[in-house]
Amino acid sequence: MRKTMAVALLLLLCIMLLPSAALADEEGEAVLTPAESGEVRVTIGANLDETQIAQIYKDFGVERGSVTEITVTNADERAYLEGIAPERKIGSVALSCIYIKTLPEGEGLKISTNNINWCTSDMYTNALITAGITDAEVKVSAPFDVSGTAALAGIYKAYEDITGTTLSEIAKTIGVEELVTTGELAEYIGSEEATQIVNELKNILDQTQNMTDDEVCAEIKGIAEAYNVSITDAQVDQLLSLCRSLEKLDIAQLQDKLVSLTKTLEGAKKVESKLTEFANSIKTFFEKVADFFTRLFGGGQ
Repeated sequence: MRKTMAVALLLLLCIMLLPSAALADEEGEAVLTPAESGEVRVTIGANLDETQIAQIYKDFGVERGSVTEITVTNADERAYLEGIAPERKIGSVALSCIYIKTLPEGEGLKISTNNINWCTSDMYTNALITAGITDAEVKVSAPFDVSGTAALAGIYKAYEDITGTTLSEIAKTIGVEELVTTGELAEYIGSEEATQIVNELKNILDQTQNMTDDEVCAEIKGIAEAYNVSITDAQVDQLLSLCRSLEKLDIAQLQDKLVSLTKTLEGAKKVESKLTEFANSIKTFFEKVADFFTRLFGGGQ
């Protein structure tokens, strides 16, 4: 009887705590996750069979037929990747698939991957920003491990179908170049370091456009040293080529997007920290409650 009363009281305490479970910001106001809105597209690699397609839709968490489906062929992939990505990364079939949903302005990019073993979420994020795509939820998946480079072509195709507008061909090509350059560098120094170096390079594009190649190479080496990584002369030259390509874009706009991305990531880390803090406090509270009832009904100990 006493144990039943203890459980009932504990459940009542849980219910009383529920209203306060909303995460609060620094000013004490509730921080709510905004509702997603916008259009959805799914692209499917042309060389997948029906069983694989069914698995992809399961990965995306949507029912086939409920969203607009677009087929992506190897020719579509080659239109962007050929001459930039290594042939071994392009292959002769189209396997990567993507789900994309546009989000309200200011929401940023939310990217997840499944069976993608070369491209990371951060690499996709930066390449998409370069291409002019922002504020979208993107899921990249394949029926088995693939590099994921071809998925970028699918994202471009789907986004243009959603918006009814054509992204800048130059920006799309440079987005692919950035993805490939970062990926190849990541094979040697790690994906996080490679992404950081490329982002640091973006931060000084307003300066590099007035520098000689030798001066830019010196800057690249300095950035690498700052991250305590060693890169080869060939890798420096590859980053120089990317830098010169990025300079063809609207530098101010590109840097603004990079600043916005940084703030979004910092905000996500702050939310994650507060969630962890809240979870730990709840765990501690219930441990104390359990200890209280143990002492109360545990034979007077």
